[in-house]
Amino acid sequence: MSNETVILSTSYLPPIQYMAKFFSYSDVVLEVYETFPKQSYRNRCEILSCNGLLTLSIPVVKVNGNNTLTKDVEIDNSTNWQKNHWKAIESAYRNSTYFDFVADILSPYYSRREYLLVDFNSKLIDEFLNFMSVNKLLTNSNEYIKTYPDTVDDFRTTIHPKSQHQVSDNSFLPTKYYQVFNDKFNFHPNLSIIDLLFNEGLDALGIIESSIIKKPA
Repeated sequence: MSNETVILSTSYLPPIQYMAKFFSYSDVVLEVYETFPKQSYRNRCEILSCNGLLTLSIPVVKVNGNNTLTKDVEIDNSTNWQKNHWKAIESAYRNSTYFDFVADILSPYYSRREYLLVDFNSKLIDEFLNFMSVNKLLTNSNEYIKTYPDTVDDFRTTIHPKSQHQVSDNSFLPTKYYQVFNDKFNFHPNLSIIDLLFNEGLDALGIIESSIIKKPA
């Protein structure tokens, strides 16, 4: 029988594979008690620009150095990261079919300040789920468990931008969709969910569902 619970890391404008887990599990738990790792989707995302793949990273402050827990990681608002990220997003997707609709929900987050990374990420995920009319409650972990029992599917470290950290996911196979620079680049799978939303709007729901490989009952 398929498991009903999944545990994920926090994620900034997460990839489609990550968002697919909200459709596959009844209970989604976000890990916040881990020691914050570097170079992951926790504070970065990948979009497609006119020059190809572009990584956007939120600068963070680890208040307890390398021992900082994810729940305590602060956003470094001393930089112009919000302005720079929005400029990059707008440049990449302003010619997309659903730019105005998605920009309406996204742009406010780039003009007001948030202080904790986990709060900022979760609010954005809530917006994406609401846009797609998906009713899902996000729950944070209340302790760090290194190894979960077999009844919980653990994707905290395997949904990762670095190929050496990725593990084959037999429940996800990206479905191809139209991308803004389709005439310039080959299809880029598993970009940030905003790439799918800007290009496909509410059809994103069906594309995510078609990417999920159903497990036998």
